[in-house]
Amino acid sequence: MPRKTVLVVEDEEDIRHIVRYNLEKEGYHVVAVAAAEDGLRRVRTEPPDVVILDLMLPGMDGLEFCRVLRKDPATDGIPIIMLTAKGEEADIVTGLELGADDYVTKPFSPKVLTARLRAVLRRRPSRAPQPDRDSILSLGDIVIDRQRHRVTVAEQPIDLTFTEFRILEHMARHPGWVFTRYQIVDAVRGEDYAVTDRSVDVHVASIRRKLGPTRSCIQTVRGVGYRVKE
Repeated sequence: MPRKTVLVVEDEEDIRHIVRYNLEKEGYHVVAVAAAEDGLRRVRTEPPDVVILDLMLPGMDGLEFCRVLRKDPATDGIPIIMLTAKGEEADIVTGLELGADDYVTKPFSPKVLTARLRAVLRRRPSRAPQPDRDSILSLGDIVIDRQRHRVTVAEQPIDLTFTEFRILEHMARHPGWVFTRYQIVDAVRGEDYAVTDRSVDVHVASIRRKLGPTRSCIQTVRGVGYRVKE
């Protein structure tokens, strides 16, 4: 089986060395660069299996790098793990909204980073196509095409991130059911994901905003979680 390629975008040389050393020890092929611009060139010429991305970078910062990848259909599916300093909650929230799959705070444990990397790669493999009868989900004016990974509202496409699509799809398959935040994360990201109430709330808020006038289909059940109206 070919080795998975990890692109590390980090301007601190010591951290690049630590990440490269530990990931190569685990059998990954690691490409490390110091600037986002170099990272983008690498992504477009040799797409990696996952990106580990520092937020504070010279020139283009990590958030803009994430935004560029998620806007391009050719790179939208590449998982991104953000590296960020402790206390930078606003950056974490923004990164999750832009489509980052996970984040690790600095200073970090190489073992934790490696475990998060494995978890992200397990969550991202292509799923087998669903039978035609199950591929379309409808919630009034909202239509979810599971095979094409596409959502439309009143026949107009809306742009959801990978995680947002999975959350909406999961709840839409069980209209009326109430899901806790932990259940949503288990279903969408796997049991080994580090659950935070804030990250789930951020994704749901973003989905609602993008759904526009149909946003009320996602209901908050106070003290429990969320559900999609029947």
